[in-house]
Amino acid sequence: MPDHEADGHSLIAKYLRQDRLPHIWCPACGIGPALNCFLRAIDKSGLDPDKISVVSGIGCSGRVAGYVKLDSFHTTHGRAIPFATGLKLANPELKVVVFSGDGDLAAIGGNHLIHAARRNIDMTVICINNFNYGMTGGQVGPTAPYDVRTSTTPYGNFEPPFNLPLLLYASGATYIARWTVLHLHQLEGTITEALLKPGFSFVEVISPCPAVYGRMNKEPEGLDSLKSYEKRSIIKNGADPKEVDITQNGPIIVGKFIDVDRPTLHGSLGVVAERARKPTKK
Repeated sequence: MPDHEADGHSLIAKYLRQDRLPHIWCPACGIGPALNCFLRAIDKSGLDPDKISVVSGIGCSGRVAGYVKLDSFHTTHGRAIPFATGLKLANPELKVVVFSGDGDLAAIGGNHLIHAARRNIDMTVICINNFNYGMTGGQVGPTAPYDVRTSTTPYGNFEPPFNLPLLLYASGATYIARWTVLHLHQLEGTITEALLKPGFSFVEVISPCPAVYGRMNKEPEGLDSLKSYEKRSIIKNGADPKEVDITQNGPIIVGKFIDVDRPTLHGSLGVVAERARKPTKK
């Protein structure tokens, strides 16, 4: 192995539980590359790994919690964010990261997602979006583009999908970005920024699922999806979240869309606590 490859391997190996490998993800799945970017971002951020907690829900992406050599929690379906909220409230010094999928976060966990953004809780959410429930048979997910085929929509999806950046922007997230797993350099940089950003940061990662979603939508190999990303992706930093919908064969707008500042939940709680300490004027 060339020296630079060995160095790169050791960089992320120190964050992985080697006894849990090999992983369960399918060949050409995008979760592995996304995890690689996340671990490299931790190293680049300078954060203390002993003060990072990773929380995941149920699904293919949820297995990340079991593979990282960090304090990690594999929680129940759709409940990663409330669990992460409890961690952050109990120990504000922690950097809490939620790493899960579009179904876990935006379907059964959707209510928790929007309220965590509304409260501007200081956490980073990395959402692997492969447009379906890959682990349980490829059922249609809340982000599946209109007219795509899944195991539960064999004649085409008839429900409009969530535009996740718009949903999170409307809910109050202070940092919102999207990349595909073809854009590994940009994804690593974005996750680094998100980890260091105070408040609720959200990174959407468009990821291949060749075993199920890809097979049903003319992308049976991971390389097919990557070629599609290369052809369809348009980098547009600062794009209006209302204009970044993903359609079946349309453009995929990627980039950093939102980066603003507003008081975090802990900051607001501090203001309220200070008021409570002051005597009430009669």
